[in-house]
Amino acid sequence: MTITAEGTSQSMARSGASAHASRGAVTMQMVSPDLWDRTIAQFDDVCQEQLYAFAKTRWPHVAHEPMLFWRGGEVVGGSLIMIQPLPLKVGALAVSKWGPMLAKTDHPEASAIYAGMVEALIEDYAVKRRLMLSILPWASLSPFNAHYDHLIQRGFCPSSELGFPNRYIVSLRLTDAEQRKSFAQKWRYHLNKSEKAGLSFEHAPASRFPEFQALYETMLDRKKFADHSAYETLASLMATPNETLRPELFFVRHAGEVIAGAVIFKAGDRAVYLYGATNDQALPLRAGYFMHWNIIRWLRDNTRARWYDLGGTDGFHGLHQFKKGMVGEAGVIRAVPPVANFAAHWWPRFAGNAAFFARDIVQNVKRDIDRLRSDRAKPDQKRDDADSPE
Repeated sequence: MTITAEGTSQSMARSGASAHASRGAVTMQMVSPDLWDRTIAQFDDVCQEQLYAFAKTRWPHVAHEPMLFWRGGEVVGGSLIMIQPLPLKVGALAVSKWGPMLAKTDHPEASAIYAGMVEALIEDYAVKRRLMLSILPWASLSPFNAHYDHLIQRGFCPSSELGFPNRYIVSLRLTDAEQRKSFAQKWRYHLNKSEKAGLSFEHAPASRFPEFQALYETMLDRKKFADHSAYETLASLMATPNETLRPELFFVRHAGEVIAGAVIFKAGDRAVYLYGATNDQALPLRAGYFMHWNIIRWLRDNTRARWYDLGGTDGFHGLHQFKKGMVGEAGVIRAVPPVANFAAHWWPRFAGNAAFFARDIVQNVKRDIDRLRSDRAKPDQKRDDADSPE
């Protein structure tokens, strides 16, 4: 399939801002937010953080520059760049989180295209505009992260790392029997128990999102979690008219009452578990096992995704055990690499590194404070395996 972005050929011809990359023969062009979201909905590498509908709510005080990459008349990739001003107006960062994205991950020249996209970003942002370019690639599905390795070989420097970088990724292209066999034995045991508990599974329309909101907010209040996630973006994502990009909503019911729910981003090659919520009945009924088992089957049968990314654990051992058991033998556990930074001039490098250093200190202090508050609020409570707000 050839991916095109309608209505951009004339603007490309007129634009003086297009950057050409020698590697991969890639041309870069800024497009409108609406065209951006509509085009990347077709990408294999699409993810919610790269959507303008997500970014404008999550990061409202930065400039968003949606950049598509072309070879000939075909769109081969893209990257939503966020221009983050530094304190005291000493400069700015050009940030790409989970980008640049490939339109087709199985393209025969995917490596050259990725290299070309990186070159175009370097030329425009680092060289011409004298910004520090900051790229955070996805966790690779293979042991070797080729995209991160390319960035380092190209001269990017490792910077900030996530506190708990591992991502737990389930294979979706298995039969029911193969999937159950892949699960860890203990995970399979709890799933069998849940299937005898009188639970029912529902794929719900977006109009029922307020039910999930009520369940989630009640859970946060009950468990005293400090939620620093992007939860505020869900309302706009659930309201998007683009069905491909709109997350899916699922519920588990027991004795007529909704006891668990989940919101899943399902576009592209990698579906992502965004949020889950439960009430007090869910844990003894093992609702999390039942819910994820049925989500896995629904994604396999109703989407083109090959993988189901469960996110991280925030350091909770019980959540690690739950997700590791679900990943099983057929899935993978891979670490998100460090942020990779590039600056073509000394001042952006100095100011950018100082900003990352200061941010890391602030984030570490916040994490320690949240942990202390959580321990004091409910020192004996175990975190529910299925309701991690990620």
